[in-house]
Amino acid sequence: MSNHAKRVTLFCGHYGSGKSNLAVNYALRLREHGLPAALADIDIVNPYFRSADSKRELEAEGVQVISLPFANSNVDLPSLPQEVYGLVQRRDVYAVLDVGGDDRGALALGRYVPYIWEENDFENLFVVNFYRPLTQTAKAALEVLREIERADRLPFTGIVNNSNLSRETTEAAIERTAPMAQELSDLTGLPVVFTSHRADLRPDVPNGFPITLQRNNPAF
Repeated sequence: MSNHAKRVTLFCGHYGSGKSNLAVNYALRLREHGLPAALADIDIVNPYFRSADSKRELEAEGVQVISLPFANSNVDLPSLPQEVYGLVQRRDVYAVLDVGGDDRGALALGRYVPYIWEENDFENLFVVNFYRPLTQTAKAALEVLREIERADRLPFTGIVNNSNLSRETTEAAIERTAPMAQELSDLTGLPVVFTSHRADLRPDVPNGFPITLQRNNPAF
């Protein structure tokens, strides 16, 4: 990972895609590889299931966490912390951004896009769960992908197949979505960067799961 990680990595996807879990685990993987890492939770769409919930675990591993001022509260204001500007402008830390799951969340990201473009060292990953109601086909997922791109003006660079049925997920359930992930790749011209799965599932299942990012997280 240390030879390939971009300086800024964004995880975007529809509500319920699992992008927050991916962002948390990716930040932890960066630290495991000895890289300075920071995670910014800028999801204004769903303030009640957040990567900020893992703040204690992340900070214990040396990951800086920047979260919305109303995280873990009953306040819902579309404001974003100024620290995120510094994070996307810095060059001394690997930044991981957990972005809101629809066009409104993507609009919030838009204010940081000029700085991300200026450096041009980013990976913008579209996280898809083909078992969620609004992304059950490649064409439906494509609509969501394009809505997000139009809103934040930052093109996606890759696809993450994070299809799961929570604790009911099996190897077969993941394998079943591989053709849909490939179809989405064909429709967009974007690579399927990796397929994520729980760590308790076999790492050598057919069709290749190059990286195991999900841990035994009760929220997954």
